[in-house]
Amino acid sequence: MKRYITLILSGLLFTMLHAQGPGDGFNCRVGDPSLLEELTGNDPQLLQRIAESQADLEAFTAEYAALSDGARSTHVVPVVFHIIHNNGPENISDTQVHDAMRILNEDFNKENADWPGVKPEFLGIVADVGIEFRLARKDPQGNCSSGITRTVSTLTYEGNQAMKGLIQWPRNRYLNIWVAASAGGPNVGGYAILPAAAQWLATQDGIVMNHTFVGSLGTGSTQRSRALTHEVGHWINLEHTWGGSNTPGLAGNCSDDDGVADTPNTVGSQNCNVNNISCGSLNNVENFMDYSFCFKMFTEGQKARMIAALNSGTAQRNNLNTPANLTLTGVEGVPQLCAAAFGSSMDLICAGGVVTFNDMSYHGVTSRTWSFPGGDPSSSTDPNPVVTYGQAGTYAVTLTVSDGSNDLSITSADQITVLPVPGQAPPVVEGFEGFSTLDESSWAVLNPNSNNTWSLTTAAATNGNNSIRIVNTAAMNGQMDELVSGTIDMSDATAIHLDYRYAYAQRATGNDDRLRVYASNNCGETWALRQQLRGINTLNTAGGPVSGSFVPNGPAQWGYSEVTNMGSTYHVADFRLRFEFESAGGNNVYLDDININGMPVSIQELASGDVGLMVAPNPAEGEAWVMFDLDRNEQVSLDLYDVLGRTVMQLHHGTMGAGAQRLPLPVEGLQSGMYLIRMQHGAGDHVVRFTVK
Repeated sequence: MKRYITLILSGLLFTMLHAQGPGDGFNCRVGDPSLLEELTGNDPQLLQRIAESQADLEAFTAEYAALSDGARSTHVVPVVFHIIHNNGPENISDTQVHDAMRILNEDFNKENADWPGVKPEFLGIVADVGIEFRLARKDPQGNCSSGITRTVSTLTYEGNQAMKGLIQWPRNRYLNIWVAASAGGPNVGGYAILPAAAQWLATQDGIVMNHTFVGSLGTGSTQRSRALTHEVGHWINLEHTWGGSNTPGLAGNCSDDDGVADTPNTVGSQNCNVNNISCGSLNNVENFMDYSFCFKMFTEGQKARMIAALNSGTAQRNNLNTPANLTLTGVEGVPQLCAAAFGSSMDLICAGGVVTFNDMSYHGVTSRTWSFPGGDPSSSTDPNPVVTYGQAGTYAVTLTVSDGSNDLSITSADQITVLPVPGQAPPVVEGFEGFSTLDESSWAVLNPNSNNTWSLTTAAATNGNNSIRIVNTAAMNGQMDELVSGTIDMSDATAIHLDYRYAYAQRATGNDDRLRVYASNNCGETWALRQQLRGINTLNTAGGPVSGSFVPNGPAQWGYSEVTNMGSTYHVADFRLRFEFESAGGNNVYLDDININGMPVSIQELASGDVGLMVAPNPAEGEAWVMFDLDRNEQVSLDLYDVLGRTVMQLHHGTMGAGAQRLPLPVEGLQSGMYLIRMQHGAGDHVVRFTVK
C-alpha cells in the first residue's frame, strides 16, 4: 500500500515512451513534474484519491487473478484514432492506422511472428492475452464511423491536454488514441496514464502517440511499431518490468517490483542483450514493458493483471466489453456497408503521371467497381488501383462498392487535374486581370486550413485593377498557404528569370511572416527553395506596423523582387513555380505582376564587347546614362526592353560619330524592376541589363 501511494504522489503514474532513433532503445519520461502539475495541479487531495484508487485496484487484481483461466474470455475493446494534424506528415493514412491495429492485435493475441524466438527460459510463459482491439463502427451519436477522426489544429505540435480537449469520445465506451506531430516533447513517442489516475482524470484518459511510432507503414517503421503495444499495456495497468523507478539501470530498482510474479526483478534494460542478468536472475528483456527494442511478449502474470483491470470499475474499464457497449460502438456482429469513400495519392499531376487510388469505404466491402474516364485503365475492381493519365484535362472518378446486399456510390467530378507537358510557352505575364476565379490549370491555390488564402482582390494593384492577396490575421499564426503555377515550357531557355511585385505590413513589431519562392523541375514532385522574404526586414513594404487591414496606398508601398538562381537543371518542359506564405500573425500580403521568362538568346545579357556598353548608375534612380564607345561613324539602334523582351521605348535610331557616347536614360517613368538595353550596329549586337530602383 505504501509503495503505491509513494508512486502516485511522486507523479510516476504518468508514463511516457520515447525513442532516440530507429536503432536506440526506448526510454520513458516517467513522472514529468510539469505534466503532473498540468493534470492534477499538484492538488494533495486529488493525489490522495488517486492513491486510494490504485490500492483498491491492486486488491481487486489480487482477487481476480485467483480465478481460473476458464472464467475469462476474449475481451473486445472499441478503439477510436483521433488524427490531430496541420496537413503535414502527421496526417497519417487510414492504411497506417489499420497496420497499427494489426500489430496491436497480433501482440495481444500471441500472433506476432517473432514470439517463438523468445529466449527459452521465458518461452513457456509467453501469454495469449486474449484482448481484441476493434476500430469503432459507430460514433457516440450512433452515426456510421470508420473509427478514425481527423482534426486540423496547430496543437498537433504540442501533443498536450489542450490537444486532447479538441476531441474525445466517452472513455467508458472507447479507447481514445490521439496521433499527432508531437507527443508532448522532443523525441517523445507516446504517453498514457494508468487506470487509477484516469479514474479521477477522465478527460485525460487515453493514449497520445507521435505519428512516427504508429504502425510500420507510412511515417511509421517496424522498429518503432511496438510502442503502441507498450502504451496500451500502461493503459490497462502494467508498469515497467523493473517497477516504478524513473530510470532503468539503477541498482535500487532491484528492491522495487511491477506487481507481476513471473517478471523477474530487474534494473531494466535499454538494449537487446537477452543474456543480461541483474538482481540475481536473468532479465526478461524481450518483454513489451521493458525499454529494449526487441519486444516480443507479455507474460501470463501480466495477462492476469491486464484482464483484471479490464474487469474493474476503475476508470470504467469494465464497461468497454459489455454486450451493450459493443452494440453501441458497432463492433459486434456482421459489418454493414454505410459509406463509400476513396482517396488518391495526388489530385494534380502532369500528362503521363500516375495516381494511386485507395478504397476507404466502410464497412464490410466485398466488391467494388472504379470508373476512371481519361485514365488507363479506365475501370478497375482492385482496392488500390494505379492509373496513368496521358492527356491534359480535368477528370472525374467514380467508385461503387457493395457488401453483397447493399450498394453505395460516390463520384468526384473534378478529382484529377492533369497539366500539359510541354507547358505554357514563356514569357508568362500574370497581372490577374480578367480573372473571376483563380484557374487551377494556371494557378492552383492550396489552402490546407480551409480559411483565408490567396484570392483575387480589387483593393490594390500595381497595374490594372486586380492583384491577389491573403487577408492575414493573428489567428492564422503558423498556417501556410500556397500559390502554384501550371507547367511552363522552359526546355529552350538559356536563363530563367522571375520578377514579381508584392506588398505586406506587420500588424505588430516583431511579426516575422515569410514569403517563399520555390521552383520544380519535375512537375511539382519535388521543390527547391529559391528565395525567402521575411516580415522583419525584406518583406515589409508598409514602413511600419498597421493595426487595421493593410491596403497598399500607392507604388511606394509595393516591393519588387527578382529570382534568377534557377540554372540549367530547370530548363525542362514541366517547370513550375510555387509561392508559399507562412503566417506569423502579421497583416495582409499581396502579389501582382508575376513575370516568368526563359531569356532566349536574342535578348539575353551578352558581353558588351569592344564598345563597352554600360548603364550608370546601376541600379538606376532619377538620372541615369547609357555609355559606350564607337571606333567609327555608323548606324546605331538603341532600344529599351523589359525583362519579358517587350520594347519599352526607342532610345536612338540613326547615325552616330566615332568616340565616347553618353546618352540620357529616362528612368523616372519606369516601374521598379529589371530592364535591358540592346545596342545594334554594324560591328555587332550587344545587350546590358540594369535595374530601376
